[in-house]
Amino acid sequence: MKIAIIGFGAAAIGFIERVKKSEVEIHIFEKSKDIYSSSISGIRADGKLFVSKEMGGDLDIDLELQKKLVDFWIEKTGNGDCETGSSFSNMEYYKLFYQKGFQPIHSDFYHLGTDQLKEVLFNIYEEYRQLPNIHFHFENPVSHVDLAGSKVKINDEGAFDKVYVAVGRSGHKLIKAIIKAYPQIVLDSTKVDIGVRFELPNHIVEDLNREMYEFKVKYKSKTGYMVRTFCNNPSGYVVTENYGDFITVNGHSKIKEKSKNTNFAILTTVQLTEPFNDPIGYGSNIAELSNMLGGKRVMLQTYSHFKDSKRTKNLYRVNPTLNENNFILGDINLAYPRRIIESIIDFIENLDTVVPGVANSDNLVYAPEIKFYSNTLSNDAFENLKFIGDCSGFTRSIIYATAHGYVMGEEVLGG
Repeated sequence: MKIAIIGFGAAAIGFIERVKKSEVEIHIFEKSKDIYSSSISGIRADGKLFVSKEMGGDLDIDLELQKKLVDFWIEKTGNGDCETGSSFSNMEYYKLFYQKGFQPIHSDFYHLGTDQLKEVLFNIYEEYRQLPNIHFHFENPVSHVDLAGSKVKINDEGAFDKVYVAVGRSGHKLIKAIIKAYPQIVLDSTKVDIGVRFELPNHIVEDLNREMYEFKVKYKSKTGYMVRTFCNNPSGYVVTENYGDFITVNGHSKIKEKSKNTNFAILTTVQLTEPFNDPIGYGSNIAELSNMLGGKRVMLQTYSHFKDSKRTKNLYRVNPTLNENNFILGDINLAYPRRIIESIIDFIENLDTVVPGVANSDNLVYAPEIKFYSNTLSNDAFENLKFIGDCSGFTRSIIYATAHGYVMGEEVLGG
C-alpha cells in the first residue's frame, strides 16, 4: 500500500510511529525546505503534553495510550528532561475555584520546553528518514487533492492508495480548497476561540504555578459565552505566530531560560449558527483587522485601558517579554466584538477574587490570540482520503493529535 501524508506534525508522527515497521510505503509532503525550517507551531512552541479526558479534543482517547505517547515524546529528548504538574489534583484548590463559579479541569502536564523541541523533532525525523519505507518530500506545498477512482492525486501528480491530510490549523488554505471540492466532508463548522494573551508578574500566580504548573479553568461569563484559560507559561515568554495573511500572539516557556513573568491565553468560545459556516474566516478577519490597526504587529494594552476602552500610551510596572519590534501600544476594543471583550473582562474580574492581583491595572493584554477549531471533517465520506490531527477539527493538542494519527495507523494495519 502506498500512502501520502500531507504535513509533518504531531498527527503525522503518531501515524508513522504506528505503521513504521509495516510494509506500508509512506510519502510525507512538507512545505518547508527542510526539518530545521519547518513551522510546526504545535510542537515548536512550548511542547506542553498532558494526560486528560477533559481537554485536548473531541475524541475518546484512552488514558493509557495518552501516557504512552507522552513517554514517546519525552524519550525523544534524549535526556528525559521535562517539567511536570497536575491541574487541580489538590481538592482544596478545586473547591476554591468551584465556589467562585469556575469549572476546574483535571490534567497531568509534562512540559518539554521550547529550547529542546528542535532537537526532539530532529531526533524523530532522523529515525524515520532512515527507514526504507518512509520518504520525505520537503519544499512540496500541496495546493489541492483530487480523488481519481480508487486512487488519490496530490497537485495532479502521483497516485496514492490513501492520503492523510495532517496540516494542522495553519494549513487552513488547503483544507478550504478540499472543502470547496468536496463539501460533503464537513460535519460541523461553527466554532472558533477568540481571546487575548495575558501577562503578569510571576509573584501574583506563583502559588498556582508551584502547585499545578498550569491551571486549567472554564467559566460561563455573564454574556453567556464560555471562557477558558489555555497554555499557561510560568516564567515564560510571549511570542508571535505568523499565519501568512496575519500575525497572532502566543506564549511559550523554556526549560533553562526563565523570565519574571507568567503568560496565559484567555479564550472566548464563539459558536455561531446557520448560515455561518466559516469559523476560520471569521477569526482570520478579526486577526487581520487587529493587524491593520497595529501595522502588521500585534496590539498591547494595559488591563485598565482594555477594560475602559482607552488606548495605552505608556506601560508601568510590568515589562513585556515580547520583543518591542513585534507589538504596538493600542486599543484592542477597536478590533474585537464588544461581547467578546465583556466576556474576557468578566473572567478576569472573577479570577481576581480567587487570585488577587490578576486584575491589576498594569497587567498586560495582547491581541489577537485566536485558536482555530477548523471545520469538523468526516473520515467516513471517502475510503482513501482522511484527515488527522488539528485540521480534522477533532483535536486541539499535541497528544490528542498524536493519538489521532496513531489510531488511524492502527486502522490501516487492521488492528
